[in-house]
Amino acid sequence: MIFAWILIATIGVVFVLRTPLKKCPGAFYALAIVTVVLFFAGDALGFPRAVSNAFFILVHKCTLTLALFVVVMFIGVFSKTSRIRRWLQPVRAELSIVACILSVGHMAVYLVAYASRILSGIMGGSVAVALAVAAVLTALLLVLGITSLRAVKRRMTKSGWKHVQMLAYPFFALVYAHLMLMLLPPALAGGQAAQCSVGVYTAVFVSYAVARMVRAVIDRRNALTD
Repeated sequence: MIFAWILIATIGVVFVLRTPLKKCPGAFYALAIVTVVLFFAGDALGFPRAVSNAFFILVHKCTLTLALFVVVMFIGVFSKTSRIRRWLQPVRAELSIVACILSVGHMAVYLVAYASRILSGIMGGSVAVALAVAAVLTALLLVLGITSLRAVKRRMTKSGWKHVQMLAYPFFALVYAHLMLMLLPPALAGGQAAQCSVGVYTAVFVSYAVARMVRAVIDRRNALTD
């Protein structure tokens, strides 16, 4: 349920900060980097519990990153002439880059946490699969994040860039698979928090899948009639 509230807040902030994000994306990239640094330095700096909890939820649990990616996902389900699409499409790449930077905190924490178990080979079945999926996600994240940079995009052909960005679809699908691999075991064991999270994430990703397929059908139909 926490993710649902974070997603709602993220949507509002994205709409409000769209113009400054487009005009000065570097400032937001720097802010994301500072956020990750402060997350790691939290214990040394002695943050109050409320601040530490906020970093734990937003960065450690990757909820802010996921919320930003959900916004990026859903931009594509609106028609190209809609006000929402026209307002947010110009910052879609910038939102992706901010999300990629913030994800570093989450990935680093879990890499350290599971490193010894990976090296020793002591790993439960679902966790091992989840980590394998996470490794693929990391590779896709690097490719998508790097090619979202303006300097890199300018050096690529339009068709080449579009083909690379198609990797976003398996990326989103694997994000959901990763979440379910981590959440389903405790959910099936009766964990209410995990069950709620499974419900919220499933609603979000299934809604996107259906909306994206509908958009693809409508766009194809419109292309045939033009």
